[in-house]
Amino acid sequence: MAVRTLGHSGVPVTTLGFGGASIGGLYEPVGEDEAAATVDAAWAAGIRYFDTAPHYGLGLAERRIGAALHSRPRDSYVLSTKVGRLLEPTDGHGDDHGHGFAAPATLRRRWDFSADGIRRSLDDSLTRLGLDRIDLVLLHDPDDHEEQAFREAYPALEELRSQGVVRAIGAGMNQSRMLTRFLTDTDVDAVLCAGRYTLLEQGALDALLPAAQQAGKSVIIGGVFNSGLLTDPRPGARYDYAAAPEEVLHRAVRMRETTEAHGVPLRAAALRFPFGHPTVASVLVGARSADEIRDAEAQLRIRLPDDVWAGLRTDGLLPEHVPVPTDAPTGEKSPR
Repeated sequence: MAVRTLGHSGVPVTTLGFGGASIGGLYEPVGEDEAAATVDAAWAAGIRYFDTAPHYGLGLAERRIGAALHSRPRDSYVLSTKVGRLLEPTDGHGDDHGHGFAAPATLRRRWDFSADGIRRSLDDSLTRLGLDRIDLVLLHDPDDHEEQAFREAYPALEELRSQGVVRAIGAGMNQSRMLTRFLTDTDVDAVLCAGRYTLLEQGALDALLPAAQQAGKSVIIGGVFNSGLLTDPRPGARYDYAAAPEEVLHRAVRMRETTEAHGVPLRAAALRFPFGHPTVASVLVGARSADEIRDAEAQLRIRLPDDVWAGLRTDGLLPEHVPVPTDAPTGEKSPR
């Protein structure tokens, strides 16, 4: 698995990373054994970058990833988690479906982008992970807390990095505007952009990716399949964590017809697409089973002929100015 460095941090990430939301019970429950087998399959595939967050299943994903990695040499992988939501005990019962996770609601989330909240969140994550350090820490979804995130949360992360507590810092969001501000107004090492730079939509190309390139910083891409739509576009498929609108579904179906006409699965083109831009260091894949991980690795290694991208452009499904990857399976060559 090829490796790239996050900005100027010296932190190496494999071009294919493991996204932990699914084993935290995103949409549907995942058993303990299945979660462990999924992480093991990722390791066997050569993945050495693992991403998680307290939000994922109310800490379930952190506990499971920490347990699965505990026996691995700590210097052999990179781990990222997120801050901004504290988990606190609650007297309530039920489940966490209101937040999209099939997990018992024994805790509740509380937004906290204060400096103290950031430090407490990091300490809590280390406890759940059962590990001695986290390599990359990301501010998680500060959409409605913008000024506090820049005024209090970011300086706290910068201090933790200067003290050597963490190696790299950044932010992770489902939008590109505020991530662009982090790239231009702060000294983050990387940002995680979910769902806004995919084969289906390229809003991040307007400002975010050029800002990262100018600053010499890195972008990690999440949500590359747009909540699953680009793996299997069909009625009822999810897009942006909800049922896909008819026009979006129709566009995805047309994309599948075009790629398959050239002998390439749509998910292979979707997984490879972000590597057309030189700032993209890693693409996260959220998997809930070992088979899904093995499939992602196989799709990443499929050679995509130029005709695939040309066909998408000809069919009006991919703008002419959008860069596409070379034949290198992990996008190691210059984009064109």
